[in-house]
Amino acid sequence: MPTFLTIGYGDAESYEATDPALRDKAHAHDRWLASHGAVIAALGTPTQVRNPEGTALSTAEGAYMRTDLPLAGFALLDAASLEEAVERVAGTPCAVAHGVVEVWPLVCGVEQDGAASV
Repeated sequence: MPTFLTIGYGDAESYEATDPALRDKAHAHDRWLASHGAVIAALGTPTQVRNPEGTALSTAEGAYMRTDLPLAGFALLDAASLEEAVERVAGTPCAVAHGVVEVWPLVCGVEQDGAASV
């Protein structure tokens, strides 16, 4: 079954302005997704890592990517199709609280021996 990375964006102000009953329902939906195998997490402060040509490791606090809304969390979930993945995330907090959720199909992974797989 295909795996999808979902990325949720949303700000606290919009979240807090959403009806608490709707937020509760969205969090219950997240718990349902997790009980069906999804890996779900909110995000803390990111650290950028650079190591040009493996010779100059540097780090910087903060996001590299800039968006209209802050990055709030992610999930990894299995679904039979993109349409099913979209349906599954449509009830999540970012989707219902005036944020947005991106759904990214994973097209390549790394096997334990280090080889890429499609």
